[in-house]
Amino acid sequence: MGEEGEDPQRLKKIAAAAYDYDNDPRWADYWSNILIPPKMASNSDVVDHYKRKFYQRFIDPSLVVEAISSSSSSQGSRRSAPSSASSTTTSEHVGSRSSGTTAQTSGSSTTNPSSMGIDRQTLLFSINAWVLVVAVLAIFPLIPKNLSSRAYQLTFTGTTLSSLISVYSLYGKPRAWNMQALQAYFQSVIVTKDFMNFIFGLTFLTAPAYFRSALIPVLCRTIVHLAKFLRRNFTRSALYRRYLEEPCVSVESNISTLGVLSSQAEIALGFLILVSLFSRQRNVLLLFMYWQQLKLMYHAPATGGYHRSVWAKIGQTILPLVHCYAPFLNGLLSAAQRWWFR
Repeated sequence: MGEEGEDPQRLKKIAAAAYDYDNDPRWADYWSNILIPPKMASNSDVVDHYKRKFYQRFIDPSLVVEAISSSSSSQGSRRSAPSSASSTTTSEHVGSRSSGTTAQTSGSSTTNPSSMGIDRQTLLFSINAWVLVVAVLAIFPLIPKNLSSRAYQLTFTGTTLSSLISVYSLYGKPRAWNMQALQAYFQSVIVTKDFMNFIFGLTFLTAPAYFRSALIPVLCRTIVHLAKFLRRNFTRSALYRRYLEEPCVSVESNISTLGVLSSQAEIALGFLILVSLFSRQRNVLLLFMYWQQLKLMYHAPATGGYHRSVWAKIGQTILPLVHCYAPFLNGLLSAAQRWWFR
């Protein structure tokens, strides 16, 4: 009887382990939004745990995912220590921690990676909360123009700063400051969502014209980050359970919808910048830079799934109309497609 009850879950776990996560764009988006310290992110047990949670959410809700054990989460930090007797007591752990603290106060440069990770998460939460407030002020139509413009600049300042902190916390800095090391470093980070968010924020922070539709992707990403942080760190708070739990659960259950909305806004913004060439706000450099970003978003694993689906719908709508009513544009569209897929 016991074996019959356990067999379905065992088969589900085998199926979850065999699932092709690398070719599922939702996994790249899901993993990029997991806020854990870098030491834990490199632990295979932690990665497998979040893969099972992903599989439970998107593939098979009946899969039972057990809580990750503290021994697995701290395995990476224990590998560097020599293996001692298995009967180590709690008092010995306390003694080792206190001795480590004494060593730090005496001038040692060693730090606790977990505490640094928590500090970074709290810092990112604070910046994202600030970004959410100023973004709402910038996009709300009844706000005075001076305040709205200032909030617009502060929104992209916060977005650029938070994305830069995320890139640094996950990938650190280049191993060396020569051309070869810098090239290898940028090749590893340029396709990540945090780096693309950094370039997106920097582009519109320095743009001479204001495009308020650029605030929509920022709001989508900020809301997701805030909801994930609140769900992980404030579940015991009565204030959270009373006012914020339901909105946070709703946000986490609609991450894919927010991803599609963000992609639609980013692509529509590209066409808006293209149309602005015929106005006084035209900026050829901004047009070139932003369409290069759209091309990168299309090919990057973290955002490619959403962007490809939006572009496919645009192609199904626009291409038949061009072939029917404006065949002279076929050559221009073919040249644009060759550049896009190059």
